[in-house]
Amino acid sequence: MKLGLIGIGKMGYNLAENVLDKGHELTVYDINPDNMKGLDAKGATIAGSIENLVSCLTSPRIIYLMLPVGEPVEQTIEQVLPQLSAGDILIDGGNSHYKDTLHRYTRLKKYGIHYLDCGTSGGVSGAKQGVCLMVGGDKEIYDYCAPLFLSISVAQGCVYTGASGSGHYCKMIHNGIEYGMMQAIAEGFELLQKSGFDYNLKDVAGVWNHGSVIRSWLMELLENALQTDCDLSGIKGIMYSTGEGKWSVEEALEHAVCTPVIALALLMRYRSLETDTFSGKVVAALRNQFGGHAVASCR
Repeated sequence: MKLGLIGIGKMGYNLAENVLDKGHELTVYDINPDNMKGLDAKGATIAGSIENLVSCLTSPRIIYLMLPVGEPVEQTIEQVLPQLSAGDILIDGGNSHYKDTLHRYTRLKKYGIHYLDCGTSGGVSGAKQGVCLMVGGDKEIYDYCAPLFLSISVAQGCVYTGASGSGHYCKMIHNGIEYGMMQAIAEGFELLQKSGFDYNLKDVAGVWNHGSVIRSWLMELLENALQTDCDLSGIKGIMYSTGEGKWSVEEALEHAVCTPVIALALLMRYRSLETDTFSGKVVAALRNQFGGHAVASCR
């Protein structure tokens, strides 16, 4: 297939290589020209602007967006929309909020532009070697693009999820589950580290990933990280979040679904951003007041 890809970050670059490896004809664009270096040697056409990218495509044009959530997606749609014609297809492969997706789908439909929301998992390595895709939108448009989706996915790694918004909703919940899984792994390994036993944490991660009930790609990734830094002393315990865990908890509240693991994992991410908290000071002060318990001085 012939398509354009806008957004050549870490995921976008590897996805571009994946698309090219599968024999598709690809034009790429990024606001930072340096991000596209080397892709021309791999067979991609480098566009100097969004207008240039669109002009390289034939109707119905397929434009794949791999952009950070929020304003970058909105701005890019505003830029590309005047260049498009009825029947063209936009694919949002980022982690957009599904409610934003629904608004974009409705708006673009008025112009005859098709919009697919494509939840993407597999990380940067998966982007190159084979992604896991959850795609929402009109079924006939998904079917038209299915040869592209299936070719860049791992075996059995692509699913049509249904109506517009369902792909990004599915990816949102996927990431909420991911929050909980990573938090459980993290808590378990902290217990091992503080147990008093002389565990080789890399070896534990390795054996748990071979035949145990909790074997997983996350465990494999932890083993890799511990191979490089045996006690992770080279990094700070700060856990950033990109929004999907928060959105999952908001959906849980809206639908009255009990999700304590995901909720607590999200709160632990927020807690990790602080070295000290006022709430901690309050609890320490109260314990000192009623029980004479020691407090740690800042001086």
